[in-house]
Amino acid sequence: MSYVGPDPDDFEDFYRDDDPQRGHNGRRFSGRPVLVTFAALVPTALAAWLLWQVVSGPGESEPPKVLPAPGQSSTASPSPSGSAEDEKSSASPSKSPASASPSRSASTSASKTPTKAPGGTGPLAGKVVVIDPGHNPGNFRHTADINRTVNVGNGSKECDTTGTSTNAGYTEAQFTLDVARRMRTLLEQQGATVKLTQNGDRAWGPCVDERARIGNAAHADAVVSVHADGSAAGNRGFHVILPASVHAGAADTRPIVGTSRDLGERVAGKFLQVTGEPPSNYIGGGTALDTRSDLGGLNLSTVPKVFIECGNMRDSQDASRLTSGSWRQKAAQGISEGIVSFLRG
Repeated sequence: MSYVGPDPDDFEDFYRDDDPQRGHNGRRFSGRPVLVTFAALVPTALAAWLLWQVVSGPGESEPPKVLPAPGQSSTASPSPSGSAEDEKSSASPSKSPASASPSRSASTSASKTPTKAPGGTGPLAGKVVVIDPGHNPGNFRHTADINRTVNVGNGSKECDTTGTSTNAGYTEAQFTLDVARRMRTLLEQQGATVKLTQNGDRAWGPCVDERARIGNAAHADAVVSVHADGSAAGNRGFHVILPASVHAGAADTRPIVGTSRDLGERVAGKFLQVTGEPPSNYIGGGTALDTRSDLGGLNLSTVPKVFIECGNMRDSQDASRLTSGSWRQKAAQGISEGIVSFLRG
């Protein structure tokens, strides 16, 4: 389809002021039941974490896990529209950094090689981690390229999207790339070989199917796709997206569903502990976990992979954290510690 990016002056209208309960991923939320669920479930998750702290003591290496609420199913259905990966609302072009000149070849160019050769010293020596910074600062200049569809196994999705931004114009693509680079430094210090799906080194993309292939080709031990949400003001908190069991076309997540859930629970637990960001009050029922079958980056992965939405860029409280360099360092640390815990078992 043909895509026309939003005019900066119309940015607020793009987020559907007439429907403030619908987030950028297309889900509709009913305020009162969510508040009741959040009030009931989040204290349980936090209490579990505090109990873990008391019981295990400071020397314990196992992170707290954010688990589903009693009776909640781990099986998910596709989102009605939108996704953390490829249905983001467009961000304001005036605030995005310049990108390379347009080129179709950018969609197939390889990411930069890891800055540390395999076999480094440290607890993660020999482990390969792929970090997937969501979107690309140059995407809005290449709308025809990112709007072409790709097959994700159980359907077709846009190649990529521009992502969301804060009200002040700090883009999701800037946020994800910064956090990814910080994570790379932390994980390489632990001896891991780290690869980014894009490092600001290409004009746009990569497409969601290529993002999955990069992790697969690297035989990654863990892949984390970094994002930030764009829901209505008042909706805040983080959540981790897990792959559902999908077996259709080129997609077969059945071998990685269990290991991906383990990775996601550890990342969620550590992210909560390090950043202090609460579990989402509008997705996941207070568990900070959401299982989905409509994301190409998960559907096409053959290695353990999860997404993390670090907060809601359209909420003032979350935005103040997401735009803080010191908090982004905490976000990188929390995600990285979850990965380390997963890889060390």
